[in-house]
Amino acid sequence: MMKKTLLTAALAVFIFTSCSENKQETSTTAETENHEHHEGMAHGDNMPATGKTVVETPDYTSVEGPVKEQLAALLDSYLQLKDDLVASDAKKVQTDAQAVMATADKIEFSALQGEQKSFAEEKLNEVKQSAANMGESADLAAQRGQLELLSEATFALSKAFGAAGQTLYYQHCPMANNDKGAYWLSSNEEIRNPYFGEKMLKCGSNEEVHKN
Repeated sequence: MMKKTLLTAALAVFIFTSCSENKQETSTTAETENHEHHEGMAHGDNMPATGKTVVETPDYTSVEGPVKEQLAALLDSYLQLKDDLVASDAKKVQTDAQAVMATADKIEFSALQGEQKSFAEEKLNEVKQSAANMGESADLAAQRGQLELLSEATFALSKAFGAAGQTLYYQHCPMANNDKGAYWLSSNEEIRNPYFGEKMLKCGSNEEVHKN
C-alpha cells in the first residue's frame, strides 16, 4: 500500500510539472529532469495552427503617410527593449524604455480620422504608459510586469497599420505573471523568454505568426 501511494504521488508530480524548473528541488537529478521536460515543451510543437489569431486588429494597412515608418521604428525600439529583458539587464531596460518613449512621441497620427485615430491613440497611450513605468523602475520584476501590455499594444499597432516589414511571432509563457501566463513579441521564431531570462530561456511557444 505504501509503495502504491508513493508511486501515485511521484506520477502526480511528473504530470503537473510544467516548463518551469521546480524551485523546491535541490538534487541534481531533479533539476536535470525538470530541465529536460522544459526543453521538451520548448522544442515540441512550437508553431501555432495555421491562421491562429491571438490579437484581433482592424485593417488600416491602406493608410498613407509616414505612420508606417514611424511605427516600424517603434517596433524596432520594442524589440531591443525585449532583448534587454531576455538578458535580465535592468539598467539597460531603463535606458531602452526611454528610447521607446522617445520613438512613440515622434509618431504623428493627426492625418488619421475617426476609428483609425481612436485606435492608434489608445494603443499608443498603452505603449507610453508601460514604457514609462519600465523606465522609472530599476526592479527587473516590476519591469517585466509591464511587458505584456507593451507587447500587445506594439503588436496591435504593427498589424493594424501594416508596419512590421518582417515576420512577427507572438509568443507565450505559461509560467509568467505568477503562472497566469503572459505574451511577448519577437522577430525570431526561436523562443527566448524575456520573463525569466536564463532561468527558463526556452520556455514558451509561438501562438500567432504575422506576415505583412
